[in-house]
Amino acid sequence: MSVCTPLTPLCTPLMSHTCPSVPRLCPPVPHVLPPVPHSRPPHTPLVSPMPLSPRVTLQPSPHPAEHQHCRYNPLRDEWVLVSAHRVKRPWQGQLEEPPAEDVPRWDPANPLCPGATRANGEVNPHYEGTFVFPNDFPALQPDAPAPGDSDHPLFQAAAARGVCKVMCFHPWSDLTLPLMSLAEIRAVIDAWAELAAELGASYPWVQIFENKGAMMGCSNPHPHCQVWASSFLPNEARLEERTQRQYRDQHGVPMLLEYAEQEARRKERLVVENEDWLVVVPYWATWPFQTLLLPRRHVLRLQDLRDSERDSLASIMRRLLIKYDNLFRVSFPYSMGWHGAPTGPHLQEDCGHWQLHAHYYPPLLRSATIRKFMVGYEMLAQAQRDLTPEQAAERLRSLPEVHYKQRPQETS
Repeated sequence: MSVCTPLTPLCTPLMSHTCPSVPRLCPPVPHVLPPVPHSRPPHTPLVSPMPLSPRVTLQPSPHPAEHQHCRYNPLRDEWVLVSAHRVKRPWQGQLEEPPAEDVPRWDPANPLCPGATRANGEVNPHYEGTFVFPNDFPALQPDAPAPGDSDHPLFQAAAARGVCKVMCFHPWSDLTLPLMSLAEIRAVIDAWAELAAELGASYPWVQIFENKGAMMGCSNPHPHCQVWASSFLPNEARLEERTQRQYRDQHGVPMLLEYAEQEARRKERLVVENEDWLVVVPYWATWPFQTLLLPRRHVLRLQDLRDSERDSLASIMRRLLIKYDNLFRVSFPYSMGWHGAPTGPHLQEDCGHWQLHAHYYPPLLRSATIRKFMVGYEMLAQAQRDLTPEQAAERLRSLPEVHYKQRPQETS
């Protein structure tokens, strides 16, 4: 099946048994599902977070920051439990080690440094900007054999081929993106776009991602990211393909383009913005200070960005990441990545339901040493967060845009 054709919905749409008090939050659902309608009313979620009797009346909370409620994520077709009152509970659990502040600028033993020898024996060039090389321990290889045929529907396997690359942002190990210049960040963006176009010429999906900090599994402090190109659409891409196509088919506009326009107007979850981009804590955010980076113009892929949009992207990325670091005065850990329209065989197809965007998923909750754990209920039931997205956005928005390491030292 072509990825850019309608996919069978995973969940059956519900009838419009809406509760007059909160029609968009927790619509009551009959015990027996009615026949599937041909379409559902605008902005009606695909699923309900819980089965409720039609006789139950839900009262809206006058203070959502103090009372639990559920929020719908249309991009993932799932619900998030918001329990803001839980952030007040005392913490006696695990404390994380803050990131080291004494990273050497150059270390001959660091395989990502210029002139260093990597695990495969190759010596890095003395690069002065970005540097891209094949991952020495790739998760995907281009010539992997296909598995044999399955003998049962419960035991299926499929071919998985691709390439994995590493991209160093800068030759210095003691720098991160928020401490780099705008010109240096722009060079990173250009390299991203070039890789996306090069690998996307043949592979259906090119995933650019950065794991920053040991808390997010990064084994090397040197500023870098990874780029994996695959012969298949990964789960997250397949999910966003389905939900964005369904939304465009039902509402006539790309989901995230309309979402950016709504958030720009509402302001309450806005963190930073400029003429081409905006960053919000999504209405449906799962991680405490999760953000979504969106272009204002309809853009399908990184390589489609105009020259001016790449400049403004460098600016807004730097502003966001400085705020992240300033929140707890620490090099803020996160996993981030770009999602755009599929590539390879889908370049000639209608993918207009897609909108380019970047996800930032940071784990820290209360301080540089207390993180959010996705365990228990989150693994077995559904996602849950401990402060509202509006509270998180306000905290980030109020932070200065000068990095704490670059501000004048306070004197007593």
